[in-house]
Amino acid sequence: METVQLGFWVVATLVVLAVAFDFMNGFHDAANSIATVVSTGVLKPQQAVVFAALFNFIAVFVFHLSVAATIGKGIVMPGIVDAHVVFGALVGAIAWNVITWWYGIPSSSSHALIGGIVGAVIAKSGVSGLVAAGVLKTVAFIFVSPLLGFTLGSLLMVVVAWLVRGTTPLRVDRWFRRAQLLSAGLYSLGHGGNDAQKTIGIIWMLLIATGYASTADKLPPTWVIWTCYIAIALGTMFGGWRIVKTMGQKITKLKPVGGFCAETGGAMTLFLATALGIPVSTTHTITGAIVGVGSTQRASAVRWGVAGNIVWAWIFTIPASAFIAAVFYGMSLYLF
Repeated sequence: METVQLGFWVVATLVVLAVAFDFMNGFHDAANSIATVVSTGVLKPQQAVVFAALFNFIAVFVFHLSVAATIGKGIVMPGIVDAHVVFGALVGAIAWNVITWWYGIPSSSSHALIGGIVGAVIAKSGVSGLVAAGVLKTVAFIFVSPLLGFTLGSLLMVVVAWLVRGTTPLRVDRWFRRAQLLSAGLYSLGHGGNDAQKTIGIIWMLLIATGYASTADKLPPTWVIWTCYIAIALGTMFGGWRIVKTMGQKITKLKPVGGFCAETGGAMTLFLATALGIPVSTTHTITGAIVGVGSTQRASAVRWGVAGNIVWAWIFTIPASAFIAAVFYGMSLYLF
């Protein structure tokens, strides 16, 4: 009886830790949803976070749980995951998020979580514990998602510039201040749809490993789904103001038309990735779209030094979070 109770409380504690990561994901990545709409002056920061949080939550009604299935069943071999692996993965991801948030670096919460899972699994059983196809698919999209965001953002900017040729700048600005509300909403919808599912996936992974759910289940428990979507929406409401400045002002100066194109290009990328069940970085995606929009003006419109620093953070995210996760996996063996 005592063993069952201990097991339950360990699992419950890890679920709370996962929900805390989900909240921090929204907090850390709030900038991705609202940086452009704030920097262009369309919404005040307080209005923007509530707006973004609402669409984060509405995503629960829109997207299938394909990304959750990838995280829950498609990255780690069956039988490898246990409470120690989940603990290491979550602490690795949370620690890296805190470090990058503190320094205002828009790194990826998604890849911090993937890195955490990879590091903890390797610490337990080596690389043979990983599903190569799932890991490689996720790693490939580290490069694909910003490139796709860049391409779609720049193409949209070129198309829009051609469509509004001959229209006064004042009228264009007025049109796209309204249109940016739509694009910001779509991007926040994609953000909630992809990112909340990552935490759903790791809780599902934990519940399967500890016997509270079955591998035969096609969907995770309903309470897990609702909890994760609510947590990420609340995290977004509290916002990550340090990163808003980097994303919305330091990379390139945006006008409403540029904000619209960046958000729409980013949203299209997130919708595609979520439909394919690929956990992508909303940070990478919107950064690529913003750089794409800025580059259509002139190369000097983009502060490439800032963009370069962000890329270095991307490169270090998975190995850094993996290292931290491996350390805490080892520590957990003595904790519970």
